[in-house]
Amino acid sequence: MPPPPAEQLPSWHIPNFILKIEDLDHEGASIFLENVKPREALKLAVEASYTWLYTPLTAPRHVKTITLVLRSIDGIAYTCGSHEDKEIHFSLDYITGSASRASEEILGVLVHEVVHCYQYNALDTCPDGLIEGIADFVRLNAGYVPPHWRPGGGDKWEVGYDTTAYFLDWVERRCGSGAIRKLNAFMKDREYDPKVFLAIAGDSVDDLWDVYCHELNEGEE
Repeated sequence: MPPPPAEQLPSWHIPNFILKIEDLDHEGASIFLENVKPREALKLAVEASYTWLYTPLTAPRHVKTITLVLRSIDGIAYTCGSHEDKEIHFSLDYITGSASRASEEILGVLVHEVVHCYQYNALDTCPDGLIEGIADFVRLNAGYVPPHWRPGGGDKWEVGYDTTAYFLDWVERRCGSGAIRKLNAFMKDREYDPKVFLAIAGDSVDDLWDVYCHELNEGEE
């Protein structure tokens, strides 16, 4: 059966957004409010998550509320909450330290954290590095790349974040659009198995990593 015409496809489900700022006198609060519109920023992040991990027919609709909490904490941000109600805690101190490129960095962090609200995790068995790598893969493809990010090899593909993100992006380009979408879908209702890479890319993940690192090394010569 052919897919329905585009105009009949369901639209993205946008949850309710709540913003909490614990300290309006904090410099980071002013920087945040001066550089992004909270609802538009969160909506952009949700749409980026859907675009790179789902289709209009497969996008999950279980998230009812995303609450963004701006507070003074160590680190950058983290995501928590229930199946339906998610919370993103974002460091005001980090926002202050990113003032020189506040808009791009705030949007990039929000994209990364919102992915955690929607991505599948293989029934809590997915390696942390892959979880974080997928979030940064979406950030990379959404166009919010920090200036220090560079493709990099090494001993392990699953170290996470930008290292894994660039590897996943290479897999996506090697195998065709939708490869990482298939990887995410695999982890919806089954435990993680590295053989998934054999199914979506035709090679084991270790072999793929070796080829990727070899291409990186050739590019540096």
